[in-house]
Amino acid sequence: MREKVVGYVRVSTYGQAKEGYSLAYQVEEIERHCQQNDLELLQVYADKGISGAAVDEEGLTVESEGLQEILADLKGQRVSAVVVLNTSRLWRSDMAKVLIQRELKRHIVDVTAIEQPNYSIYAHDPNDFLVNGMLELLDGYQRLEIAMKLMRGRKKKAEQGGYAGGGVAYGYTAKRGGKVIVIDPEQAVVVRRLFELRDCFPRWSLSRLAVQLNADGFLTRQEKRFTDVQVKRILDRETFYRGTYQYGGIEAEG
Repeated sequence: MREKVVGYVRVSTYGQAKEGYSLAYQVEEIERHCQQNDLELLQVYADKGISGAAVDEEGLTVESEGLQEILADLKGQRVSAVVVLNTSRLWRSDMAKVLIQRELKRHIVDVTAIEQPNYSIYAHDPNDFLVNGMLELLDGYQRLEIAMKLMRGRKKKAEQGGYAGGGVAYGYTAKRGGKVIVIDPEQAVVVRRLFELRDCFPRWSLSRLAVQLNADGFLTRQEKRFTDVQVKRILDRETFYRGTYQYGGIEAEG
């Protein structure tokens, strides 16, 4: 009787662009591995644009529906392993690793990593433990190195008055690629109106200001009515609207 397995593929924005681990490539490698080893591949689960470093309170990667489906389906499927290209597809943080492995061990399921042929979450061989640990440490080091380089680039851009990333303030929109923000004419009218109301009626509460914006027929970016939360968010960014950009402790005019 053939061994039953499931596959799992994941790409983050960075992974797909830089590492070349596209979803299609990962699926092909998993299918080839199963054919060569006479494994019955029941299904391939996928997550696109999810970071393996992020975990929620339950230990699953944030919004990773594919991984959540695997762990949920294990209760009704008799599979021996989850096949992945490498373990970084499943986790990139120690917390995610521990919690995901706990769920797999609960159902007596192992991880088969194509690029790490000796890997097993049940491994007891000291050499395998050392090699797999070193590979995961190297992966973590590369991830931190990449993050540091990206942060340096963003700080340099912020120092020059450019947009370095993060949430786009109401009144602006990010141009294609997210590297430049420009004024949104319709939202800009709302921003100006709000600051006019605040200056004319300094004793008005946030809720009262929101009521007036709604009475004027204005809507939020999601085309909903304004609340005191959205009003406060705009007012808190007054220095930004006046031309001072703040990012990671850096202030620049622009």
